Amino acid sequence: MTSTDRDRLEGRRALVTGGSKGSGRAVVERLREMGADVYATARTMPDGYDRPDRFIEADTATAAGTDAVAARIAETGGALDILVHVVGGASTPPGGFAVITDDQWLTELNLNLLGAVRLDRALLPAMLEVGSGVVVHTTSIQRELPLYDASLAYAAAKAALRTYSKGLANELAPRGVRVNAVSPGGIETEAYEAFVDRIAEGNGITRDGAKQQIHDSLGGVPLGRFASTEEIADLVGFLVSDRASAIVGAEYVIDGGTVPTV
Repeated sequence: MTSTDRDRLEGRRALVTGGSKGSGRAVVERLREMGADVYATARTMPDGYDRPDRFIEADTATAAGTDAVAARIAETGGALDILVHVVGGASTPPGGFAVITDDQWLTELNLNLLGAVRLDRALLPAMLEVGSGVVVHTTSIQRELPLYDASLAYAAAKAALRTYSKGLANELAPRGVRVNAVSPGGIETEAYEAFVDRIAEGNGITRDGAKQQIHDSLGGVPLGRFASTEEIADLVGFLVSDRASAIVGAEYVIDGGTVPTV
């Protein structure tokens, strides 16, 4: 195998959750650039989506949604080669632990943990039958640096996803399936840019000042900026390629230095 071959994904079938926007869409585009046949899933297909035949409208936070995705993949024939879980998010209100209801806890757990668990349970047996495949779970630096005001349930769910991912990796590696995780900090998505605008307008400061305020709330970002969606996709593309063939059970942090380490 040549060096170039190790970067390519021709002949491989992939599924990316949360593939309609942000990092998920960037991952879809990157894997297609690398030669993979990529299916994307999200609750709603974007207007004008260029590959509607490769888009599965489903809510993977529900059991019915994961069943629908698994059924569609089964219809296309054969096992997946690559499964990337990007979908996630926080929707709890501010106010700390005391305001998070049982329903809100379940919402965060279903979106950020159980959706991946269910989809893995449905799709990985086919990978194991052929003895090869790659899985990437998207965690978060909040599993290590939880922000308690409005995303504690999200942080806890992502911590659980990391533990699940590590255990799954240990179980499946001897059978030919690699599992790893990507742990982003802040990401420069459209939603983030809109958030910056709101902070700037609400406080009467510049956009640069608003970004600095956000960075300060995280204890600083040594790189001076968040990662782009393309940089997240670069990392995922590496992990699913043959260049990462000996990497198993790892979690790669991509946060511009936000998490203090020694």
